[in-house]
Amino acid sequence: MRTVIFDLDGTLADTSGDLLAAANACFRGLGHGDVLTAETDAGTAVRGARAMLNAGFTRLGLSYDDSDVDTQFPILLEAYGQDICTHTTLYPGARAAIARLRDAGYKVGICTNKPEGLAEQLMAALDFRDAFDSLVGADTLPVRKPDPAPFIEAVRRAGGDPARAVLVGDTQTDRDTSTNAGAPSILVTFGPGSFDVAALKPEALMGHFDELDDIVGRLIA
Repeated sequence: MRTVIFDLDGTLADTSGDLLAAANACFRGLGHGDVLTAETDAGTAVRGARAMLNAGFTRLGLSYDDSDVDTQFPILLEAYGQDICTHTTLYPGARAAIARLRDAGYKVGICTNKPEGLAEQLMAALDFRDAFDSLVGADTLPVRKPDPAPFIEAVRRAGGDPARAVLVGDTQTDRDTSTNAGAPSILVTFGPGSFDVAALKPEALMGHFDELDDIVGRLIA
C-alpha cells in the first residue's frame, strides 16, 4: 500500500504563533515579558520548544545552561496545551490534498517531533485527525526523528509499506529522516522561516498543496 507521511509543524499547519505564545509565557513568568516575535522567530518555533527557549535566553543576554532550559520545558508544554489552536492554521490546500490522496487509494499518516498527546489534541482542534490513518509523535517510541523508526512506525500503523512511502516535511530533520529510512522526501517551500530547503536536495520541492498529487505519483507510483 502506497503511503504518504507528513510532518506537522511547518508542513501541514503553521503552528508558530501558538508555539511562540507558549514560549513567551515562560519568559513572562521569569519577569522578562514577551521576548520572541512571529516576525523574527517563526522559523525557530517549528524547530521545537528547546530551540525557542534557547533563542529567548540568548536574546536576553542571560547566562544560562541546559538546566534552565530543562526547567522551563514542561512549563512551555503546559502553556501550549492550554492554548494550542488560537493562531494555528492549516496551509492552503492541505485539507483538500489529503482528501484527494485518500480517494486515490493512498494511506496517509503523521510523523512529528511534537509530543503525541499534543499532536492529537491539535489535530482534533483543527477537526483534521480523522483524515489520517496514523499519528506518531516524539514520545510514541523511545526514539524520534531523524531516527527512521518513527517514520516507519507511522507507515506501519497506517497499513502501508515502507518500501512504497514518502515523507513530506520542511526541515533538515525531515530530510535526514527520509534518508535514514531509505525513502524519498518532499520538502515544502512555504514553511515559516527562511530555510533553504532546496540545498537539502530532497527528491522533490513543493510550493503549494495543489502540487502534491503529481509529485507523489511520480515518486511512489
